[in-house]
Amino acid sequence: MQWGEDAASRGGIRRLAGRIGLSGRLLLLTVVFVLIAEVLIYVPSVASYRRSWLSDRVAAAQVAALVLDAAPRQRVSDDLARRLLMGVGAQAIALKAGGARRLLNLTPMPPEVAETVDLREAGWIDSIGGAWRTLTETNPLPLRVVGHGMDGVDFVELILDPAPLRRAMIAFSRRILLASLAISGITAGLVFLVLQLSIVRPVRRLARNIATFAEDPEDLSRRISPSWRSDEIGAAETALARMETILSDELRQKRRLADLGLSVSKINHELRNLLTTAQLLVDRLEHVADPGVQRVAPRLVATLGRAIRYCEGTLAYGRAAERAPERRVMPLRPILRDALDLAGLAPGSAVTIEDRTPEGLAVDADPDQLSRVLVNLVRNAVQAIGLAGAGEGTPLVAIEAERQGDTVTILVSDNGPGLPERARAHLFEAFQGAGRSGGTGLGLAIAAELVRLNGGSLSLDETGIGARFRIVLADR
Repeated sequence: MQWGEDAASRGGIRRLAGRIGLSGRLLLLTVVFVLIAEVLIYVPSVASYRRSWLSDRVAAAQVAALVLDAAPRQRVSDDLARRLLMGVGAQAIALKAGGARRLLNLTPMPPEVAETVDLREAGWIDSIGGAWRTLTETNPLPLRVVGHGMDGVDFVELILDPAPLRRAMIAFSRRILLASLAISGITAGLVFLVLQLSIVRPVRRLARNIATFAEDPEDLSRRISPSWRSDEIGAAETALARMETILSDELRQKRRLADLGLSVSKINHELRNLLTTAQLLVDRLEHVADPGVQRVAPRLVATLGRAIRYCEGTLAYGRAAERAPERRVMPLRPILRDALDLAGLAPGSAVTIEDRTPEGLAVDADPDQLSRVLVNLVRNAVQAIGLAGAGEGTPLVAIEAERQGDTVTILVSDNGPGLPERARAHLFEAFQGAGRSGGTGLGLAIAAELVRLNGGSLSLDETGIGARFRIVLADR
């Protein structure tokens, strides 16, 4: 039952803290810190006040001692003694001078006292402890105070009623409390005003802008305008403005890509129909007796079939997503067949495509997807050489491969112009890594995705001449 009450209490505190805004919390913290500082100041202050009050009584007792010393035979009347004791506020005054002790009192000396305060030797720790005892204890016994004498007097002793001292200290504490509250209020108000203007309002402006920008992130008019400030708030405004600009651009680009994807889906639908018709026409070429036609027709039929399957897969997903690979272990050289026929894409440059892969090397991958990757890499190399020529020697595109354990590495290299620096930073990002004029930047992005689907990686090696792409495929 107690645990449930504690949990409910903590829940209430959390709800209350949730209702108090940042300004209110700062105000409360400022008041608390100022009060803590006042308490730390009050403790030595009240001890000093007690010491000063007792020192004043000792000083008054010293004056009374001079009167007593000047009296005939060092004796005064009862009426004068009463006035002297009332002026000092003591029950008895004792002094020592010239080795003799003198006593001024009207009532018998008390057999014991509540505390002896020796002002000649008391330190700050003793003074603070004595002030605390005076404020908290209500002992009816009197207080004995010892102080320095003057004009030949060794020391002066007083027997005091502690009640007037306690009342004076309570009144002093009340004044300190009122002054502390006033100082706390003024300080908290000033701190609150400064923080409200310098921190809270700018933070609220940031929060409002974030909420407004979230309603329509593509609207650049909702972007925050950084202020003149050069501190952390100004840095946050600048960073937020930069982030909102980048996010707005990215979202607009993604929306355009989504619209483009819808258009591509429609084009795919029509292209599938056209390819299906073309496949039906190509099927008739198989019955033509011409040897050249017989050699080309099967590969043309296979290429059209692969294009139709890709279009159907795209339409099935409703976007340009690749199907799951159907991996199997098969020889690499048959997969390279289409890539080796791409030399004619650069007429007049006489590009040579060499297959340097070992005979019988097998790879664990989807043959259609791996063929598309290799065709894309070889086609890019041939087209780059056709546009800019070879860097050194005869225009050449070489395909190499080797197996190390359960990993096959395929290298597609050329001696063309290489890739520009601006294309390297976003080489495998769609619409970002076009390496030649007129390119879309889609080919390498699709190739990298296909290799990843097959459990591998596609990367660009650093070479002095041309470009070299590395495909790494691990067996399942």
